[in-house]
Amino acid sequence: MKYHIWTEGCQMNVADSQRVGSSLEHLGYSFTDAPEEADVIVLNTCVVRQSAEDKAYGRLSSLRPLKEKNPNLIINLMGCMVGVRGAEKLKQKLPYVDVFSPPSDPGPLISHLTQGEIHSMENAETTRRFLMMDEELILPQAEQGKLVSAHVPIVYGCSHACTFCIIPYKRGVERSRPVGDIVSEVRSLAKQGVKEITLLGQIVDRYGKDIPDGPNLAGLLRVIHEVEGIERIRFLTSHPNYFSDDLIEAIAELPHVMPHIELPIQAGDDEVLSNMKRGYTQQDYRDLVSKIREKIPDCSIATDIIVGFPGETEDQFMQTYRVLSDLRLDVAHLARYSPREGTVATRRMDDNVTDEEKMRRFRMLEELQEQIVDEINKKYLGQTVEVLFEEKTKGRWRGRTPTNKLVFVESDDDLRGQLLNVSVTWTGPWSMQATLTKQPALISI
Repeated sequence: MKYHIWTEGCQMNVADSQRVGSSLEHLGYSFTDAPEEADVIVLNTCVVRQSAEDKAYGRLSSLRPLKEKNPNLIINLMGCMVGVRGAEKLKQKLPYVDVFSPPSDPGPLISHLTQGEIHSMENAETTRRFLMMDEELILPQAEQGKLVSAHVPIVYGCSHACTFCIIPYKRGVERSRPVGDIVSEVRSLAKQGVKEITLLGQIVDRYGKDIPDGPNLAGLLRVIHEVEGIERIRFLTSHPNYFSDDLIEAIAELPHVMPHIELPIQAGDDEVLSNMKRGYTQQDYRDLVSKIREKIPDCSIATDIIVGFPGETEDQFMQTYRVLSDLRLDVAHLARYSPREGTVATRRMDDNVTDEEKMRRFRMLEELQEQIVDEINKKYLGQTVEVLFEEKTKGRWRGRTPTNKLVFVESDDDLRGQLLNVSVTWTGPWSMQATLTKQPALISI
């Protein structure tokens, strides 16, 4: 029996797909890259932007002929397209889909495949095993010993409800995972060769706020830091309101926690930030970046920015432009505002910035950021940096520095999973090239 998983969207969806795959591996299924060979096909969807939703419908349409040819094929639609309450409407619209699963929940699919067996199980530990809630996370056989970096969810859902965001309506309220479950999953990944983990949450630095007497994110980082075999720890995405002093101290003190911080600002104008319900001012954000850089001098900082939010004027956009120009951040994930049904912005605000103007503003920030990153990366030229190598692509080994800079190295040796020093020979805005400073180990770590 074989399964195929198609994943669209954020890193959380990647982690959710990994969890579904692990559940299917427990049931004796094996992964295939070819959907036409599969007995079970899972589509893990994203609806943050209209383009992602359109892509999901396109993929669903392409699967319909496979279902008509093989009525025994099980098609599972999962993720934000289904959301926490959307299955009934979709069942009428997509009658050839067999199972509808909310985000982060393999239960409906596993229940369907076991004909409801898990719902009748009296043994809680057996139920947990079938739903992949314990430490027995199994990577697909093709990835065992080869997957270098993996994502581990620590907070599901979100209760902050920014006015532009559909996530709280699709993924439900904020729920932190127990420390024991997280650490067990990290240990199981380490045993299967994973060297780097990225802790995930819609607002990851709110971890633990819904657990009485439990650790916060800083405390969790200190626990995971002790897991044998894990060389690098990252986390995303943070919110400026909850990025605490003890979290900054943990990053500065723990050598396995990488000095790369995802810290979205979304806009640089205070009125726009208020309309977005972000809860801080642009000066608050500037002050936080200054504090982080003071405590962690060599860190890199990434941000998210939305252009063309309802009501955003040219002057307000230029405030964002100036903030990005002044702060000189390492990464800026840019997006044009897209109305999403159900959000406060869509219900109560007029999307009055034209598509052409949104694109113009997008291009202005894109060009500015390319120039900034090009100048930042030039400082690496001739330097020796440590790289964790992940895979070989187009004849070159691909890896990342502690600050998440993408580096390519030419080598005939197997560098997968190795932490090696390299000398940077070329830099550009999006990647760097380097050479090994010494020969790698004969056997991959």
